Amino acid sequence: MKMFGKTVEGPQKTVLQLVSVVLLMGGLAWASVPFYDWFCRVTGFGGVPNVAEQGSDVVLDQEITIRFDASIERDMPWTFEPAQREMTVKIGQTALAFYQATNTTDVPVAGQAAYNVTPYQAGQFFDKIECFCFTEQVLQPGESVMMPVSFFVDPAIVDDREGKYIHTITLGYTFYQIDLPEEEQQAALTNVAPAAIETN
Repeated sequence: MKMFGKTVEGPQKTVLQLVSVVLLMGGLAWASVPFYDWFCRVTGFGGVPNVAEQGSDVVLDQEITIRFDASIERDMPWTFEPAQREMTVKIGQTALAFYQATNTTDVPVAGQAAYNVTPYQAGQFFDKIECFCFTEQVLQPGESVMMPVSFFVDPAIVDDREGKYIHTITLGYTFYQIDLPEEEQQAALTNVAPAAIETN
């Protein structure tokens, strides 16, 4: 084996091969997380909902129950819960649900929501039109907001081999803390609230 113009043999060759394998596996592991996330969002695999620009053109005379779940990462200083625990909608019908979040600290806190649906097979049929999870959320000290999510269940679910047996879908969110935008950081340092804060 040649390296830097020199021939490497024996134990050194074996060590270099092992190091190369470790580096390759580490690189693949690092790249697999964003790739898997992208794959799930595009295909709906793994219970990640789709994103739609508008509602369904077809509404079936068949209902499905949607349950709502909420959690926060261990270090997230918010309270977060669904405004409704469940609702029954017609398949294809555009529905609107709300989640409530409250910043329990005396400083601004930014958060981002990760989401999925269960059972996993329902992910490819659960379509979001608008959602607070699409963007970061910044709450001021003690601020409480109602955050909407607009969605529908694709009528194609009734023709799917596994989907047609799904009668309940759970939509879950987990909020985790992220770094504040620069203007928010400056406002927190000077203890002056920004002129406007956008929340969905």
